[in-house]
Amino acid sequence: MTTGSPARTRTHRRGRSPAVRTLLVVGAVAALLAVALVVVPLLRPPGPRPLFQLPVPCGETWRLSTYPGHDDYDVDLFPATGEAWGRPVLASYAGTVTEAGINGSLGGRTPDDPDGPRGLGGGHWVKIDHGGRWETQYLHLLEPPLVRVGQRVAQGEQLGRVGSTGNSGAPHLHYEQRRGWEKVETWFDGAPSGITVDDTEQTVERRSHNCAPDRRGPA
Repeated sequence: MTTGSPARTRTHRRGRSPAVRTLLVVGAVAALLAVALVVVPLLRPPGPRPLFQLPVPCGETWRLSTYPGHDDYDVDLFPATGEAWGRPVLASYAGTVTEAGINGSLGGRTPDDPDGPRGLGGGHWVKIDHGGRWETQYLHLLEPPLVRVGQRVAQGEQLGRVGSTGNSGAPHLHYEQRRGWEKVETWFDGAPSGITVDDTEQTVERRSHNCAPDRRGPA
């Protein structure tokens, strides 16, 4: 018979080697730098407003509209004359494509079945980063975009065609301009569009100056 407490086995914890500690420090610094690269640009004030143009071909006149419940500053574009289906959608300003795919679900509205089922969200869409924390968005395109994420596009370059995919009641282009995290009133050719709050239905007409420099005509 034994009495008293059994002897405790003494364990020794090894410290991390200098190489391991160095790797951990380097990894932490790299993670902080990666976060800074993402966060710091977002904290900077937006740059000057780019000289955005209507996202439709040179010389065409389009109706810019909104309606109650549409959301402030959102613009729906319809051609003043002719059929909307399949009309070219152009970049308002040069930039880099950050989204090009499907927003929500497509639904089933096509030129052959314009009253088909609605989808959700924006359907086929494109988003472009113009630098200085300015972005534009183009929604309800007829088909998959003609551009891809990461592609650099010029002002006036075709992004797709007008359709009615997503949550859309008729063929049109839903368009937005964003500064930082917020939508703002759209400006075209250096002038405000006049489409602001969605308290009442609004419609204005504008002529596109999304032209080559030698093709710009009078307003």
